[in-house]
Amino acid sequence: MKFGIVRFPGSNSDLDCHRAVTEGLGARAEYLWHREHDLQGADVILLPGGFSYGDYLRAGAIARFSPIMREVVDFAERGGPVLGICNGFQVLCEARLLPGALARNEGLRFQSRHVHVRVETAETPFTSAYGEGEILRLPIANGEGRYVADETTLDRIEGEDRVVIRYVDEDGGRSDEANPNGSARDIAGVCSAERNVVGVMPHPERASLPYLGSTDGLGFLESVLTRTAGAA
Repeated sequence: MKFGIVRFPGSNSDLDCHRAVTEGLGARAEYLWHREHDLQGADVILLPGGFSYGDYLRAGAIARFSPIMREVVDFAERGGPVLGICNGFQVLCEARLLPGALARNEGLRFQSRHVHVRVETAETPFTSAYGEGEILRLPIANGEGRYVADETTLDRIEGEDRVVIRYVDEDGGRSDEANPNGSARDIAGVCSAERNVVGVMPHPERASLPYLGSTDGLGFLESVLTRTAGAA
């Protein structure tokens, strides 16, 4: 299996993603420059965190129009698995591959720390290695990480089991204190209606190798590897 990792000007977790794939999984990974029109035969696409194009206008707004995103959108619409992490999540929302948007954090403070999240659904290509209700400890680093959507959209994605992970405390309970950015309904990640596109605000790639202190996030990558191997 080959992972394609999109690089925008301002990406800063592309190397983290590459190491998670190559060292954590032992799989192949190829960088995809934002100006390219070719996914180079990638089976899975990762949109990493960072500050694409300096996050001018708003996070992800310019990256959505980059040449490579035309190919990513086409890949996703054909059922290809796509994972957006932090800024990548923002880009996917801007590209309308995911519902809702990411806004400035409540309190207007950049948040860089570890949080706990609960896996709400294992029915995506990136969460099938986890058990529903499993608690993960993952790092966050965002200033525009507050997930927002209108109530109708929130009700729809809840009803369709499309909330992928949710902010909780270490015991799995929901509270204002456990929600680092004021995200609606404590939502930390969602998936598309077809379930092949997933966006998460925490950084699983930064908790995927033993020397990083945790492998809680490796399951996001192991899931797609196992799922694809099983379908072959």
